Amino acid sequence: MFDRPPVSETANDEAHEAVERLCALYDRLLEQVGDGGLSEAASAELRAMAGIYDLDLQRTDAEVWADLRAVLIRQTPRPKAAETTAPEPLTLLLVEDDPETAADLTLALVEAGHSVVGPFQNAEAAEAAAALHLVDLALLDINLTGETTGIDLARALKDRWGLPSLFLTGDIGAAARHADLAEALVLKPYTGAQVLEAITRVTTH
Repeated sequence: MFDRPPVSETANDEAHEAVERLCALYDRLLEQVGDGGLSEAASAELRAMAGIYDLDLQRTDAEVWADLRAVLIRQTPRPKAAETTAPEPLTLLLVEDDPETAADLTLALVEAGHSVVGPFQNAEAAEAAAALHLVDLALLDINLTGETTGIDLARALKDRWGLPSLFLTGDIGAAARHADLAEALVLKPYTGAQVLEAITRVTTH
């Protein structure tokens, strides 16, 4: 499952800088035009990028950019220079309804020195476990077994215990619409190294 090589430090830095430039450009353009909308060329470029992430394009440029911005910022690693220390071993709540993915990720987390509560396939069991353990961070898929989603669970964990979450998902639209509930986003398919990097990023800044 985890067969892709980790992204190099140089590539991480370049990706972060590219996202910063993109955010500055579209933030400025949308501020200048207000409710008038972007130029045809700028709008087409924006929607082409949003289409890569399967975001809903049947909205205004500003609404499309809000979702795309949230996805880009939360999935792009910060420069390594910002990560001055490695995190202490953490207790992580893992919620993932694919058994193979859950098993592989659990192994990677444990090998990195972390304790894992779970993995759970549904939100109800995970929330019950969170009440019994001192959890540092929740790793949540969005589309789970049962009626309650990872979005619902992230909100419950935040409201009840102030527990931060990290989304591990391929549902980009849902993650973007609820970006305020997650500290970071790791897109599927991912590597164990990418998840560990994201954990370090959100627990050491």
